[in-house]
Amino acid sequence: MDMEDEIESILYIAREVSVYKIPPLKANEGHRANEWGDLAQPLWKGRLRIIEKSQGVALQFEDSQTGELFAKAGYDPTRPSVEAVLDSSRYFVVRVEDGGRKAYIGMGFAERSDSFDFNVALQDYTKRYKARLNPESASDEPSPHVPAGPKKDYSLKEGQTFSIAIPGRKKPATAENLLGSSGNTSSGLSGGGGGIPLLPPPPSAPKKR
Repeated sequence: MDMEDEIESILYIAREVSVYKIPPLKANEGHRANEWGDLAQPLWKGRLRIIEKSQGVALQFEDSQTGELFAKAGYDPTRPSVEAVLDSSRYFVVRVEDGGRKAYIGMGFAERSDSFDFNVALQDYTKRYKARLNPESASDEPSPHVPAGPKKDYSLKEGQTFSIAIPGRKKPATAENLLGSSGNTSSGLSGGGGGIPLLPPPPSAPKKR
């Protein structure tokens, strides 16, 4: 396929991100956005697109109006080029490459929802990447950001009963005949009276949507 005709998929678009010049990383410590100087004065502002092609995924920093490329960072899940800072969920450090040269820049989002969507896009691609390498193990691995769905409610509703099959009995035991028709524990099990009445089951918790 001609490289110019290759189909590309846009995994994520941020309309506005800020880029910062960052100091060298201190030994045995992570990056902190509050060490980048005045965050209100970024080095550059523009849009960010995560683009997937046959050869892989890249983060492209582009001018919002003209589309002119400012910087580009390839994304390899085996050696990620994106690192979260220690003191904020909206700022990251990105390794960019140009002609074999490498540099590290700071990147910031205006809203936490934008940084969340950015993380989700990279996690989705990482999951698909691992699935291609090892389909069997990846198929059973839950996505860390996708909820497992609402929990099932197995509690008994009002008026419902359950049956228990006990060996040696012709009829299955129910909550009623195990505890006696009068609702007393002693009347059903020992034939006496005066037991504690059976309380109705508690109302079920509302299901999470």
